[in-house]
Amino acid sequence: MDVLVLIGRILFAALFLSSAVGHFTKTKDMAAYAGSKGVPAPAAATLGGGVLLVAGGLSVLLGICADLGALLLAVFLVPTAFLMHAFWTETDGQTKQMEMIQFFKDLALAGAALMLVAFFAYTGHDLGLTLTGSLFDFD
Repeated sequence: MDVLVLIGRILFAALFLSSAVGHFTKTKDMAAYAGSKGVPAPAAATLGGGVLLVAGGLSVLLGICADLGALLLAVFLVPTAFLMHAFWTETDGQTKQMEMIQFFKDLALAGAALMLVAFFAYTGHDLGLTLTGSLFDFD
């Protein structure tokens, strides 16, 4: 089971770490896009989002307080869904469909991240192939 969980952690974290790279290497473009969506302080939000993505992604990947890392990812994903993918405001059918897909993808990933919080907190130090145990304890 430890190897299966490790493979899952690698696959899950890859999405967030690759996205974090964009937050730091294309900050100006991403901030302009966030600003066009009405995100306040878009440059700071882009960089802050990048920090959450790196911290959460590395935490889950390396197994360093992975429960906290998964929580950080959920904290990133939920506001992102509502602020960046407000499909209900779109009038063009194709744009509305694309934003709806992105909205529900973000919510589904947030749900998976919250399940990981519970999983890591429940297994605690019993889960192998991690550098530390969980920060939270849900016994």
